[in-house]
Amino acid sequence: MEIIGQQKITGKVGAVYTAAGESFTTQPVESLALTFEGIIGDRHAGFTRRAGGREPWYPRGTQMRNERQISILSLDELADIAADMGIADVRPEWIGGNLTIEGIPHLSMLPASTLLFFEGGVTLKVDFQNLPCRVAGSAIAENYPDREPDGLSLDFVKAAKRRRGLIAWVEIPGTIRAGEAVRARIPEQWIYNGALTE
Repeated sequence: MEIIGQQKITGKVGAVYTAAGESFTTQPVESLALTFEGIIGDRHAGFTRRAGGREPWYPRGTQMRNERQISILSLDELADIAADMGIADVRPEWIGGNLTIEGIPHLSMLPASTLLFFEGGVTLKVDFQNLPCRVAGSAIAENYPDREPDGLSLDFVKAAKRRRGLIAWVEIPGTIRAGEAVRARIPEQWIYNGALTE
């Protein structure tokens, strides 16, 4: 079994956003104030959340740990998604992004348990890739009234596979500001194939 050792890579925060109230979309802000529950005032904040379509192994509405406190995106990946969809732009706020990170290639491919250390003292822990869904696709379609909305929302699901960014939760709270440095500590990795051999 091949094991890839721990790695470190540095990038920076591009912009930060929050979803106030019940809106899925986010708005740009100067900084994000974080507690252990997530972004103060954001609709995804909380220690727990209710299970939905992403967790078919639980009855809908089951209370579970909230690993989806923060949505992290790459502008490069969003540009690739837009190109594949045949549209000019996919903006972070349209699909509920909380922050963009620049300088870390293939951001969405960072593995689970990657730690993101921010210059201001915050640490986020990556749970996994944020899987693309039609809800986000529909939010994009609202910005392209000349396109057929159902087609565009389905196009997003295909185009955004493995490029939809990451979901993370707060390990060390504090404040994240646009422009600050962020260091990714990527854990040791391997592919588990069930039948382990030495």
